[in-house]
Amino acid sequence: MIILASDHAGFILKEEIKKFFNKENIIAIDVGCYSREQLDDYPDFAKSANQKVIEDDRNVGIYICGTGIGMSIVANRNPKIRAALCMNEQFASLARRHNDANVLCLPGRFINKRKAIKIVKVFLTTDFEGGRHARRIKKY
Repeated sequence: MIILASDHAGFILKEEIKKFFNKENIIAIDVGCYSREQLDDYPDFAKSANQKVIEDDRNVGIYICGTGIGMSIVANRNPKIRAALCMNEQFASLARRHNDANVLCLPGRFINKRKAIKIVKVFLTTDFEGGRHARRIKKY
C-alpha cells in the first residue's frame, strides 16, 4: 500500500500525485493534510504516515512538505523507516536500490508536478539490490 502525507506546503503536489494515481488505478491512503491552510504541523502527518507504513513490509510512503527536509527528519526518527529526500529520478532509484528506502520525501516548493511524478514512478518501480547493501542496512 502507498501512504501519502503532506503539510500545507506539500498539499498541492500531493493532490497532483493523487490525480496521477487515480488515473493509473493505483490505490493510496491519504493521512493528511487536507487543505492549504496553515493549521497543521508536518511532524504530526509524518508520524501518522509512519505508523501506516510499518504495518506491512510491502508498504511505502510518499511524504511532502515545503523542502522535504522536515518530513525526512521526522520520518527517520522511527528505526523501521528509511526515508529519502529525492530531487530527481536518479536519487529515487539509488534510494531504493542501495538503501531499500520505504519512504520517499519530496520538496513541494521546489519541484513541479511532472518532475514529482517521474520521481514517484521510479521510486515505486525500483527494487532493492540486496547483497552488500543489505549488509550495510543491517548496521543501521
